[in-house]
Amino acid sequence: MNILDYTIIAIYLAGLLVMGFSFRKQRNTEDYFLANHQLGWKPLSLSIMATQLSAVSFISAPAFVGLREGGGLIWLSYELALPLAMLALLYFILPTLYRSGVITVYDFLENRFDHSSRVLISIVFQISRSFATAIMIYAISIILQSTMGLAFWQSVLLIGVITLIYSLQGGMKAVVYGDAIQMVLIVAGAVICLGFGLYHIGGWSSFTELVNTQRLTTLNLNSNGFDGEGFGLLPMIFGGIVLYASYYGCDQSEAQRSLAAKSLGDLKKIIMTASFLRFPITMIYCLAGLIIGTLALTTPEFIEQIPAEHPDWMMPIFIINYLPNGILGLLLVAILAAAMSSLSSAINSLSAVSVEDYCRITGKTLSSETSIKVAKFAGVFWGAVTLTLSFYAGDIAPTIIEAINKIGSVCYGPILATFLLGICTTGITAKQVNTGLIIGVLSNIYLWLYQPQIFWFWWNLSGFICTVSIACCFYLLSSKSTNQAFFTARLKLLTRTNTTALIVWFFLLLGFCFTIESLLL
Repeated sequence: MNILDYTIIAIYLAGLLVMGFSFRKQRNTEDYFLANHQLGWKPLSLSIMATQLSAVSFISAPAFVGLREGGGLIWLSYELALPLAMLALLYFILPTLYRSGVITVYDFLENRFDHSSRVLISIVFQISRSFATAIMIYAISIILQSTMGLAFWQSVLLIGVITLIYSLQGGMKAVVYGDAIQMVLIVAGAVICLGFGLYHIGGWSSFTELVNTQRLTTLNLNSNGFDGEGFGLLPMIFGGIVLYASYYGCDQSEAQRSLAAKSLGDLKKIIMTASFLRFPITMIYCLAGLIIGTLALTTPEFIEQIPAEHPDWMMPIFIINYLPNGILGLLLVAILAAAMSSLSSAINSLSAVSVEDYCRITGKTLSSETSIKVAKFAGVFWGAVTLTLSFYAGDIAPTIIEAINKIGSVCYGPILATFLLGICTTGITAKQVNTGLIIGVLSNIYLWLYQPQIFWFWWNLSGFICTVSIACCFYLLSSKSTNQAFFTARLKLLTRTNTTALIVWFFLLLGFCFTIESLLL
């Protein structure tokens, strides 16, 4: 790196701080957390994708495709679940949550069940989200060590302090507009890496001659995920549907953007945009990983720099060794942007949940000024917790992107089940759904610890089924189960055109996955 690269990074970080302070005046918590529903659907769509397609995706998805043993384009089969998950999301979950007028999605559970349900599920969210974000910060800090020569603690502070300042000062507006900028940088960075990877490998014809064709497989029809073999088509689709529906609709870090939409019409545009753009962007990441991974495997001096069993180092080593100055600075900005996008979203959503929890537990009604101060204090607290956890984050899976999704798979099924029981039923009580939630999470922890042959994508579905089954069994055993209606009316946001579009999109992606090898070669 030279002075040009450092100048680019400094300008970017200074720009984030200026933006944060320019949005620092908020009237109340609804303004701070939801921007008073004044944000357009375009920046909100980019914000959603930036949080999901974060630094982990930018660094680790290419590593999974290019270097991870047993990896390759098979990761794309996970993306097939997204259009199907959005059908459930727009039919069952988001219209009800939006019309309820809540600031956090967990407020809905308190209104539907009681305070205990809200606190229980918010605890599950806060633990899982802070730990998952810590793993991401850990990964990016290691990357900044290798590229910028910073000590580990300096990398953590660089990411954490800047993000805390601009997100806490500017609230939801700073987070969303920061994410929108960062999304553009992330995708541009992936395209740049793809282009330079092709240049250094000798062009497309050279790539097709050198690539390991086994990495071009996208659909594994031979494994059902119960025999110790992972990434089978069935667990990727069924587990992915539950994971995506829960993440986009029931996880405050993502659902907060949907709640901030101006109208239900904008909300639909946000979700449909995310549905159709996610796969092409993920494909760019994967294709970049395939090309750079092929370059690494055929270049001894490249592959020797990657630590054993740490494929996540592939992208940063490529960036530092194969990109010219100036471009190198832009790519590091893209990495910082991706990391800050995830951290700012996590901090804002965690503080939103904490403020609401504080008001519920204490029974206090805070003034607008006091509530914003409490929100910022909560943001500092969760930022400190997340950054502290990042110092102790260890390896959970061969790549960071697997580790993040593995952690989420423990909780996402039970969380989705809890929301659907609250939205679609009338008779089930707080005690019944709380029992189902606890047993659902514990059952997945049991599978993690004692049933390693079961692929972790199945945990999403198993936790969902367990939670629903337990809650419904207790309901049927209760004395009131026969005296009131069980199902309630649903508020659907989908039109017939939207439904058809998502289903057609699913089959188009499926067809693409079946033919991708012939398309590439």
